[in-house]
Amino acid sequence: MHTADMMIYVHPQLDETMRIDLERDLMGRFGVDSAEFEQREHPHSLKVKYDPDAVRDVDILQMVRRLDPRASVETV
Repeated sequence: MHTADMMIYVHPQLDETMRIDLERDLMGRFGVDSAEFEQREHPHSLKVKYDPDAVRDVDILQMVRRLDPRASVETV
């Protein structure tokens, strides 16, 4: 399996419950191995590990943008 990482930045005021729900939603998606916020240092940074053969990065970003329309991405 081929994997890739991406870092998605959301609004810093996104509350903890919303962040946890977002992690769960993304991890339930086919092709996503993990989705985890960096809770201590950067609680607005979401690292997603996924299989680009199974899911596109833009699809993952669109899922996040449903919650935060201004979310942005950086490929790691």
